[in-house]
Amino acid sequence: MANGETTNVQTLIRHPMESGFVRDAKGEFIPAHFIQELTFEYDGRKVFVADWGTAVSKDPYVKFSFKGGNKGGDLKVRWIDNKGETDTTRVKIQ
Repeated sequence: MANGETTNVQTLIRHPMESGFVRDAKGEFIPAHFIQELTFEYDGRKVFVADWGTAVSKDPYVKFSFKGGNKGGDLKVRWIDNKGETDTTRVKIQ
């Protein structure tokens, strides 16, 4: 949501975020699988960057604000995880 000169962002990211320290029903460790870098860009400018590790929970919720952003503008969200998987999406600022 854009509010004057500040844009407030809230998002839920679907990802298992496995630490590698949890065991399955057979007692074997579930392999680590977690987001390493999360980036939000507005108008080609990085407005939020997070370097994550194994301590972030499943399906993380992210909330932050940044200066700038216009209603109807595009916010690009991208992540890469420890297995090399990536996801990118664009959302319209409301």
